[in-house]
Parts: sequence; structure tokens; C-alpha cells
Amino acid sequence: MKSTKSKLLTAVAVVAIICAGVVFFPKINISDSAAKTTKVATITKKVKEKKKTPKKVTDKNQKYLPYEDPQDLSKPGSWKVKSERKAHPELKAVKNLWIRVSLKGNRTYVMSGKKPVYTMLSTGGVYKDGKSATPTGTFYVEAERGAEFFNQGLNEGARYYVSWKDHGIYLFHSVPTKADKKINVQEADKLGRTQGSHGCVRLSLPDAKWFCYNLPMGTKVVIKDE
Repeated sequence: MKSTKSKLLTAVAVVAIICAGVVFFPKINISDSAAKTTKVATITKKVKEKKKTPKKVTDKNQKYLPYEDPQDLSKPGSWKVKSERKAHPELKAVKNLWIRVSLKGNRTYVMSGKKPVYTMLSTGGVYKDGKSATPTGTFYVEAERGAEFFNQGLNEGARYYVSWKDHGIYLFHSVPTKADKKINVQEADKLGRTQGSHGCVRLSLPDAKWFCYNLPMGTKVVIKDE
């Protein structure tokens, strides 16, 4: 009898110990924990993606460009530097060389066949009644060129010019200068942004100088609105 009671008490004690042990282990909802971890990871990922996403740059010229701008192109309005960071190509070595001008895109391209090898910011003639002051069509570089000029009638000049129509009337040249030979900064800032000339095609100072001393006479020049 004592043996039976002893066994019974022992069993009760064991159960009590087990139950007491359970009290010290809090219940964990595994599914809730996993959900919270997943939610935190998702939020963290979205924050990182948001930081990596570059701001979209809008340029009204883009819809008129016949070719995509190179990554190293200078910002519109940069008239003191080359349009691209890379060196100007050796024009006499360019195969099937010709020049392409986009008036509304405000770009001038040095072409090798169907491929642009150098892109320049430029400014063509202002538009009036839907027509640019710069003639469109196909032309050829002429003999007239020089370090600078000044037009008394327009009260405007420029540096580094080379003619492509009417022997000194329509030119590639630098951003304009004033009567004192200083750069007209207000007009120069239009480079690559919008139209502004009386018919010539304006280029940055380094690009115009390069054209003046290196563009071969007889090079084809194609000028279009877009």
C-alpha cells in the first residue's frame, strides 16, 4: 500500500516539475516573427532602391536629336570647354567625313559614314514663322576662314570662323563677341540650349577653334531642323 502511494506521489511530483518548467519558456509565434522579418527586409530593400534611382533629367532638345547624346557631353551652356571630355578626333583621318547639324536639337555632329564620332553643343538661327534663319540642306565647307571677325551691321562678331555657304555669309564660329571683343555671355549661355544666331552655327570656343584649323575644305555639311 505504501509502495503504491509512494509511486503515486512520485508521479505527481514529476508532473509538477514538468509543468513548472513550462512556465519558464514563453510561447513564440513563429509565423508572426517570420512575417515581421520579411516586412523589415522589404522596407529596407525599397529604401536602398529609392536611393539608387537617379533623378530623371529632362531636356526639351532630346525629342529633336537624331542621335543619342554621349555620356561625356558637357552641360548645355558650356561654351568655354570642349563639348566632349575626350580629345577631338583627327578629322583628316575620319573615314567618310561629313558634318550634320540639328537646329532644333542644338547639336552639331562630326560623322563617319552613318556614325557620329564627336558631338558638339551648338546654336543655330532663331525661328520665325516656323522657319530658321539658318538655311537647311546640303552644303560644302568653303575656303573662307579666320581667327575672328566683327559685323558692323549686326554689331556682333565671333572667333574662329569657317564658311559653309555664300563665301563668308554663313559660318561655323564661336559664341558671339561684342564690339570690345569680349564674349557676349548672355548669348553664349544659349549654346546647346536654344536657337539665337542670325543664321550661322555657333560652337564653343575650343570646338570652333578646332573646326577653324582642321575642318577640310569641301567637307559636306547637312543641316536639318531636327
